[in-house]
Amino acid sequence: MLCLVLLPSLRPAVAAPPRTILLLGDSLSAAHNIELDASWPVLLHKRLAEMRPPYRLVNASISGATTASGRARLPALLKQYRPVIVMLELGANDGLRGLPLAEIRTNLAAMVDAADASGARVLLLGIELPVNYGPQYRDGLRAIYAGLARNDHAGLLPFLLAGIALDPSLMQPDGLHPTAAAQPRVLANVWAVLAAMLETGPQKPVEGRR
Repeated sequence: MLCLVLLPSLRPAVAAPPRTILLLGDSLSAAHNIELDASWPVLLHKRLAEMRPPYRLVNASISGATTASGRARLPALLKQYRPVIVMLELGANDGLRGLPLAEIRTNLAAMVDAADASGARVLLLGIELPVNYGPQYRDGLRAIYAGLARNDHAGLLPFLLAGIALDPSLMQPDGLHPTAAAQPRVLANVWAVLAAMLETGPQKPVEGRR
């Protein structure tokens, strides 16, 4: 009589690929005038890689980026990387140029909608403008991020550079970009919100998605 004995596979289990978090931002996320390895996105990538299960960060930030350029690039990035979370750090250059608030909101809303339709959750990384832009414009920009987060149930960090921007020792001479020494503090601001999103699950269900 032939007896078959099923033995457990000796091949090592194949680890699941890391889930992807996509960061779409401007020079605040693109290592402006600092070493790349010192930047907060690289620090974040290292922290995510140590998680179990691991995540990876794809940093698609470009210096000078605006909400319009981000909106144009996002669909291809969503298709290529299929992220579970999209972090949007855009609006600073729009604001510094004094672009209409309605235009900024339309572009940001379109990006939130595109990410949402792909099944990704969204984390908005807000910015604050210098006081010389006046309270009406500054408050209006601030309200855009808050309104989108509230209406679309996105995560929100109201100000990426909270606790940093008003400290000259942590800012570069232009007064707009944080120094290398400030990058861990920027990461701490982001992590305070992102970590909570990771704990509640990386992805929203999409009808028909498997």
